[in-house]
Amino acid sequence: MNQKELHSFLDFKAQQYESIDFITHDPIQIPHQFSEKKDIEIAAFLSATIAWGNRVSILKSAQKMMDIMDNSPYDFVLNHREKDFKNFKGFVHRTFNEQDLKYFVRALQNIYKNHGGLEKFFTSQNVNLQERIHQFKKTFFELDHLPRTQKHVSDPLKGSAAKRINMFLRWMVRSAENGVDFGIWKKISSSDLSIPLDVHTGNVARKLGLLKRKQNDAKTLLELDTKLRKFDSKDPVKYDFALFGLGAFEKF
Repeated sequence: MNQKELHSFLDFKAQQYESIDFITHDPIQIPHQFSEKKDIEIAAFLSATIAWGNRVSILKSAQKMMDIMDNSPYDFVLNHREKDFKNFKGFVHRTFNEQDLKYFVRALQNIYKNHGGLEKFFTSQNVNLQERIHQFKKTFFELDHLPRTQKHVSDPLKGSAAKRINMFLRWMVRSAENGVDFGIWKKISSSDLSIPLDVHTGNVARKLGLLKRKQNDAKTLLELDTKLRKFDSKDPVKYDFALFGLGAFEKF
């Protein structure tokens, strides 16, 4: 298909998949359990952090995280004591284990107590969003931590597509009009967001001629972002629904 036909096709598929039904099969259902802004932020950040592998397993592990924080993630992050970590024993999702989760809770407490919270951190810097992710990782790991835990926050300035944190940012920033994303961060524009590039979106993008690079890295993300911004400069990541839906649900 030509570019005009491709544009129309992707618009149609984005509209098809950005619906309430999408939530049923997606980790975004975890933060949708909450109504308070900071609960949504923390539930979303933690759920996005472990969003790789089998989707059923992701949902099970993300819900377990909420359960062991008494389904009050912000209160737990802000006010936990060491003894409260007893329920973390044995938690594991692939390579993300109880020690990683404990550090994430401590680091989030530091972000909220000493840096104004997740939203303020990401909205207070006058650099592009991928550079903000880089700065966020440096700040997030400013406390004592096991070196292995750093791999659970990606750095786009070191070549990563940073799929999970770009997905978290999509959830926070994009409009809630269609009932999927939250739109609770108003100081970041949807035009600044990047696609959460994963196996599904990357493979479909290549089949559609949107990508030439074979690996899913920061350079590939820039290539895809550039193409999608030509279709919709104000909201390029709406096409995440199209590309992911085509790959995950239609086996395109």
